[in-house]
This record gives sequence, structure tokens and C-alpha cells, in this order.
Amino acid sequence: MPSHLLLIDDDTRLTTLVGDYLRGHGFEVDSAGSLKAGRDLLRHGSYDALLLDLMLPDGDGLDLTRELRAESRTRRLPLLMLTARGEPMDRIVGLEIGADDYLPKPFEPRELLARLKALLRRSAPEASAEDQLEFGRLVIDLAARQARLAGQPCDLTAHQFDLLVVLARAAGRVLTRDQIMDALKGHPLDAFDRSIDVHISRIRAVIEDDPRQPRRVLTVRGTGYVFARKQDQAEG
Repeated sequence: MPSHLLLIDDDTRLTTLVGDYLRGHGFEVDSAGSLKAGRDLLRHGSYDALLLDLMLPDGDGLDLTRELRAESRTRRLPLLMLTARGEPMDRIVGLEIGADDYLPKPFEPRELLARLKALLRRSAPEASAEDQLEFGRLVIDLAARQARLAGQPCDLTAHQFDLLVVLARAAGRVLTRDQIMDALKGHPLDAFDRSIDVHISRIRAVIEDDPRQPRRVLTVRGTGYVFARKQDQAEG
């Protein structure tokens, strides 16, 4: 069954070109030229991924991102930001509030296709002999693609969940940013813009909710990150 995409962008030429290109590669694509039209489609339809422009005639795509991440039905919807803004801070804010990836305009359709396929591949459930990873109060349910802290679901995007799994599966071992990106199956975000750092900061905010508890994700200065096992926490 083809993946169903929603493209929200007010550039009609771009939406036509991108829509035709993606349909030619087996996707179903709906498009909207405003936040209002996009909200209506999201309310009444079911989508596998969202391509969202940040600058729209009736508001900011960041506002819609916040709304989607606040609702249980759309919290894990894979979201790729499209932005003509050149400032890295705009992209960082988007990632911090829940976007999974971004693509600056103008872009090559092939790069959009590659990023989109990677996003959908990461969000798809994987068959695994492991059902869950347990670290005290933190349980990572691989089948359900959900992390729970003291029994409560953690508010993580699909990409952040995948990043958490990569760290947790290597518990006690230091991973460089390059190793993390390799483990994420070639995710196109590069280490230069520190996107991984942004996502890890968000993960920490969610899973390290009690300041009395030792930190779970540790920074190894100049190297990368390590997910602390129980004994590592006790020692550190």
C-alpha cells in the first residue's frame, strides 16, 4: 500500500512539481496552501508523513508543529520541515519542538525523496526478538515504539525514539556522532549543525525528570555520548 503524504506549502508551483515527482515514485500526495487547509486535511485524513513549510500566509509552520506534537493522534507523525530561512536557529527550534528532519529551499527532488524514505523507514515498526529494554524506571518498548518512564509514556518524536534506542542498545559504550548517524541508517542530518545534540537535549529533558536521580545520557567531551547502565550511574 503506497504511503500517504501531506504537503503544506503556499508555493503552488513547488507543490505541483513535488507532488508529481513523489507520485511518480509511488506515493499518494495531498497538498494544502495554508495552515487552515492543512489542519482540515489532518483532522479528517490519515497520513504517513507530513512535509511542512515554515512560512505560510496564515501563520508559522512551527505553530502547527507544536499543535501536532501536543495531540496523541499526531504526536508520532513523521514531520519534515521545508524552510527558506537561512538561520540555523530556525531549524534548531523546529527540531526542538518536534520536527524529525528539515530540508532548506531550494532543494533537489532526489534529496527530498531520500530524506522522506529514510524518515518513513525509521518510523516503520521492525520485527525483533527483543520486546523491550528496561533500565529501572525507564522502559523502552520496541514493538510499540514507545518509551515509558515510571509507567507514563514519554513525549518523543519518531526520530528521538530511534536515537534513544541506538543509545540504549549500546548502554555503557561511548558512541561518537558519526557512529550514531550510521546506526540511524544514514539519516541525512549531519553533525555539523549539531542536530543530534538538539535531539539528545530533548531526550534528556523527557527521561531525566527527577534531579535526584543520576543522569541517564552522559556527554563524553570531545567524543560523543554514552547511555549509562545502572552500575555506571552508581560509579559516576
